[in-house]
Amino acid sequence: MIAKKSVPMALLVVACVGLSWTAAMAQPPAPQDQAQAAKVRRGQYLVKGGGCSDCHTPWTMGPNGPAPDESRQLSGHPEGMTLPPPPQPQGPWIVSVAATNTAWAGPWGVSFTANLTPDKETGLGNWTERNFIDTIRSGRHLGRGRALLPPMPWPVLSNLTDEDLGAIFAYLQALPPTKNRVPDPLPPAEAPKH
Repeated sequence: MIAKKSVPMALLVVACVGLSWTAAMAQPPAPQDQAQAAKVRRGQYLVKGGGCSDCHTPWTMGPNGPAPDESRQLSGHPEGMTLPPPPQPQGPWIVSVAATNTAWAGPWGVSFTANLTPDKETGLGNWTERNFIDTIRSGRHLGRGRALLPPMPWPVLSNLTDEDLGAIFAYLQALPPTKNRVPDPLPPAEAPKH
């Protein structure tokens, strides 16, 4: 008789623990988590509305023509891609763009779009929100380094509030990290010639 009572009691304890755990897991996130989730959602909205993927996600040819390769979302110019020299500018045409839409050549030399994912070695993984905001505000890498080059629309983005720029950074940090070392820009004197 005692053995029969202890089995149901053990099951009852397990069931209560399971229900308590399930109830705890179903609780809404803490206010801090809700605020961070809202910040990430706002950043996603701004990144998608701002067209960041147009240049920072490599394009590939698909059945409907060229389109961003979402498997490499915001990872920048593909590190293994070797490009021939850009065409010489002629007449009013002074800019050339690679088929991936991640490399641009013009009077400034050749620029390659950055890896915006949170990879610590090749992306923004070691950046702080302040580094990101300072970069956009100043048009300089980390707010003090080399100039950001075309086509990066930092003069337009610098009109956003610190709150919006922080939301963009929060969204970028929430992405899966993608290891992709983007080449350094080439100044006009080092740009490949024909």
